[in-house]
Amino acid sequence: MTRGSKKLFRMAGMLSIIAVLSYAGWQLTRTDPQPVELVSAERGIVEATVINTRAGTIKACRRARLSPATGGQIISLPIREGDRVESGQVLLELWNVDLAAQKELSKQQFVTAVSQQREACILAENAKRESIRTQQLVARGFVSSQRADDADAAAQARHAACAAAAAEVERARAQIAVVQASLERTVLIAPFAGIIAQVTGELGEYVTPSPQGIPTPPAVDLIDDSCLYVSAPMDEVDAPKIRVGQVARILIDALPGRTFEGHVRRIAPFVTEIEKQARTVDVEAEFINNYTDTLLVGYSADVEVIVDQRENVLRIPTQVIRQNNKVLILGPDDKLEERTLVTGLGNWVFTEVLEGLNESEQVLFASDGVEVTAGTHVTPKSTQP
Repeated sequence: MTRGSKKLFRMAGMLSIIAVLSYAGWQLTRTDPQPVELVSAERGIVEATVINTRAGTIKACRRARLSPATGGQIISLPIREGDRVESGQVLLELWNVDLAAQKELSKQQFVTAVSQQREACILAENAKRESIRTQQLVARGFVSSQRADDADAAAQARHAACAAAAAEVERARAQIAVVQASLERTVLIAPFAGIIAQVTGELGEYVTPSPQGIPTPPAVDLIDDSCLYVSAPMDEVDAPKIRVGQVARILIDALPGRTFEGHVRRIAPFVTEIEKQARTVDVEAEFINNYTDTLLVGYSADVEVIVDQRENVLRIPTQVIRQNNKVLILGPDDKLEERTLVTGLGNWVFTEVLEGLNESEQVLFASDGVEVTAGTHVTPKSTQP
């Protein structure tokens, strides 16, 4: 073997050793692909929504806390809590025997006044005719003019008595109305149809009207549950985006998993300052359908108002977007690549992608708590729908 051949042989051996060591080092430092969950960019609907800052409350469009206008002892209570009543139905009645007697007396006085009016007016007509006849006799010279004057004065007096009797009839009629009004103050009538939420009092108990400035519990709490709405506080920053008539989704804490359709019916014209750091505007959302058999007044609820909506746009789940609108996508060599997106509409579910991502590209959704970055070798564990 020549000197040159020996040199080439030694170089080949060194290269083989280096290759073996490099392979061994690669084997020792190689990491297995990290299993991750991916989600594909797809087309669909993206909405811009605002939601209340604190829990809202389901309320009835009409609710009356009723009490008799006067005090007294309860002698009739034909209702119970939970009963459904019709408009005009008697809910409660106080002892009113004295007023009923006064009404009967007033009716009899009215009858007497009518009879006295009839008598007075008959006498007035007769006196008028007598005065006319006397005037005719004076013209013929059969009686003196003094007799005619007396007859005319008598006729006028009878006419005044007739008018006074008529006034007495009206007074008697008004007296009946006064007693009737007092009677009505002892009877509590349902102003509208609804359900009895609460009854305060029992037969034989006394109720008294509330003194001025001192509220007392109502005798009957009546709710019209045929019309329900949610009153929810919205952050003052979001309030300018909301308009009456906008579509709203209503979520009930007591009925998880269900969404109720509604629309904005009212926006308060002022800001509520409960806490200086949390100023809100009360927004009312009315249910589109009737859920009388499902919902209860007083349930806590959230209102999500849809302020804008776009259809058939490229979207991804909002939770996959990192700081500064960055996402990690699956590259062609199963390594993660970082992209910066230009986004449009979005809410807590989906965000519209304007630039930076193509349809069907897969974005990192979750990595089981393991920190992954751009360049991490991954293997799809599952793909979110």
